[in-house]
Formats: sequence, C-alpha cells, structure tokens
Amino acid sequence: MHFIKFFIIVITLSFLQSCSQTSLYQSKHYVFGTIVDISIYGESDEKAEEATQAVLKEFTRLHHSLHAWKKSDLTDLNESIAKNKPYRNASAELIEIIKEVKRLEDASHHLFNPAIGEIIDYWGFHQDEFNPIHPDPSKINILVKRYPSLDQIRILGSTISSTNPHVKIDLGGYAKGYALDRASKILRDHHIKNALINIGGNIIAIGQNGDRPWRVGIQDPRGSQAIAKLDLPDGWAIGTSGDYQRYFMIDGVRYCHLIDPFTGFPVQGVYSVTVLIEPAQNAGALSDVLSKPLFIAKREDRRAIAEKLNIRHYLIIEDNVISVTQTMADIIQFLDVHTQKKNRLEITH
Repeated sequence: MHFIKFFIIVITLSFLQSCSQTSLYQSKHYVFGTIVDISIYGESDEKAEEATQAVLKEFTRLHHSLHAWKKSDLTDLNESIAKNKPYRNASAELIEIIKEVKRLEDASHHLFNPAIGEIIDYWGFHQDEFNPIHPDPSKINILVKRYPSLDQIRILGSTISSTNPHVKIDLGGYAKGYALDRASKILRDHHIKNALINIGGNIIAIGQNGDRPWRVGIQDPRGSQAIAKLDLPDGWAIGTSGDYQRYFMIDGVRYCHLIDPFTGFPVQGVYSVTVLIEPAQNAGALSDVLSKPLFIAKREDRRAIAEKLNIRHYLIIEDNVISVTQTMADIIQFLDVHTQKKNRLEITH
C-alpha cells in the first residue's frame, strides 16, 4: 500500500520583528483544499476579525462556484458541455472568468489550458486524496487527441456552450489567485491598510508589516525550509508551482499535478517555478497562472514565453540548476550557501 504525501505549497513567512509587536492579527483556515493564512497589522482584533470573516465568506462562495469536482456552478457547466447542451443563466462573474482564462490560454500558446479536466481526472487529481496509477499511454493519447481548448467555448449573452463535448474546465490554476484578488479588495474596502494574504502559497501584500515590507520565503522543493527570501511591497503578489505539492510516486517516478496539455503527462525534471507579479488589478490571478506555462515549457522556449506573458521576475529550480531573471536576482536573498554551491545559478535575462 502506498503512502501519498499531500504537500501544500508552503511559502514561509517572516512576520515577527520583535516580541513587542502586539498588533499583528493572524488567522489560519482550510479552504480550497489548502491552508489560508491572513495576517493584518496595526488594527484592533475586532476590526481585523470582521474583515477576515468577510474574506472567508467570499472564499466559501467561490468554493461553491468554482470547484472542479465537487458540486458547483463549474461542475454544472461541465456536465452541460459533456451532454452537448447549452448552459443557461451563467453568472456574469463566471462568464468573465472564462473569458479571462481563455485569453491567458491563448497568450501562453495553450501551455496553460484549463480545458483539460478529463486528463487531470484521469491522473486522479480530481479528488482530495489520490492513489498512484500506472499510466496507460494509449488512453492518455486518446484524451490528448480530443484537443480540448477554451477556444471551443461559445458565449452568447448568459449562455455558455462548447463545440467539443470533451472540454472539461478546471480552474485549479486560476481560482486561488482570483480569490487572492477578491480578498485584497475586501480588506481594502474594510479600510485595512496593512495585510498579507496567503492562499496555499499564492501571496499578496497590502501595505507593510510595521516599519518594513512584508517578508516572504520561497520553499526549498526538496526540503522543509525556505530556500530564499524577499520583501513583498504593497500590491505585489508571488506564486509558486511545484512538483512537491500534489503528486504520487510509482516505480520510482514522480507524477505531479502539473500536466503538459500536449503530451497528457505530468511534467518531470522541474521542481518549482516562482513568479513575482507587480501591482495590477489581477496580480493575484497572474501569480497563480503564470508559473504554469514556465513550468511546462521546454527550457529553450522559456525566455520567449516569459516575454510573451510579460513575466519579468521568475525563479526556476531544477536538478542542480537554478534559473533566475536578473530583476529577480537583484531582490532575492538565498538563505543557504550550500544551495548556491550545489546548484548552478543561471541568470536568464
């Protein structure tokens, strides 16, 4: 019997600057199948709690709207698509989300493809706990050759349909980041001036932590500690995709939840990709989405993909190689000198 470790991406947070800092409110919850950590500085516990509860209420709503395999608006849409039936009375929010992820799919040359839910389900990642499978290349080839894409989605008013019944939308690479943006707006609407929101490793900063910026760490993908740290200014977001989050091992091979839409197989050889996103209305969503194309892309295509998607700050960890943009290298601080000694550091551009 196999023991599956379910790793939630962890970006360690260095909050506490002194034992006298008493106005830091922290709250941890389990939503979206991951840990949600909200830290608010400089407000009363009552005000911080009220704002946090408003955020959690929104997260619960999004959970019931966008979940990929538990009953939700999204599963209802996917059921209609599978039956070749139009999905009527879709919410304006769901329509805008689908338009946005379609745009990102096209911009990434389909490396980010939320329509491959059938393939993700085949690998067993449409469940909270999953079991190892021996992949069947012929079955996977059939799924890939169905060519699911959001390009096959049609929207007319509040009705959504698809020309391909094998489109099964999975927003697992977008929903946490979207929720991050929603949370940031809610906290700002509650006049929270300083906060840090962490949804399973996708993080966005509001203001700062006392007299200095919020400081976050980047997880060592093959260890339990942070491999590096950096300051996260107001409005900036950071996100990491890693092969250590949701995965299983079988016959000595690691199969993670990050799947190449063109092969149908999980990506192997890449440990983690971290992207840093400058302030924008959708910075949280971009922090979730943009690490995926870089994770899946071939090494020789990464620079072009990054330029196409306007990703200026990224760090990629592979076996014995750390690739980082110059702008990222300028602000990141590695915590373990042995890390730099045992890994070749490449400045990409």
